[in-house]
Amino acid sequence: MTEKRSLSPALHARYVHTNLIAADWQALARFYEQVFGCVRVPPERDLAGPAMEAGTGLPMAHLRGVHLRLPGHGDAGPTLEIFTYDRLAERPATAVNRPGISHLAFSVADVQAARAAVLAAGGRPVGEVVTVEVTGGGRVTWCYVTDPEGNVIELQSWAQ
Repeated sequence: MTEKRSLSPALHARYVHTNLIAADWQALARFYEQVFGCVRVPPERDLAGPAMEAGTGLPMAHLRGVHLRLPGHGDAGPTLEIFTYDRLAERPATAVNRPGISHLAFSVADVQAARAAVLAAGGRPVGEVVTVEVTGGGRVTWCYVTDPEGNVIELQSWAQ
């Protein structure tokens, strides 16, 4: 039996989006559209001004980008927000064990085929494809790859 936690009315939460900051937001958006079937949610954003500076804590903040509807959740599902800033901070090295958000995960029918598609579209391998038995039954085949800008993606397929 699952216990339902009560939240205050102000904390009635619903997941909305994950943001990726890209060096080239247009190319990265095309990658997620072509490889994973994400769909653009207009309008494209071009944001600047006092509210953006106050909200980001960055003087002269100017960002551009787009939201992409993630596959498998319908028209009201969460999005992947891909933005760029006019001025980007230096990117730390890609590492699956770096603290913070580690990866995006996509369920796919065939992990090997999905891995090949990611690599053909400019992504890079992180590890090998593995299959593991899951406690409680079933098994999962999975691997890590990156998108063309080094963001880690997990590809996974579950079976009984």
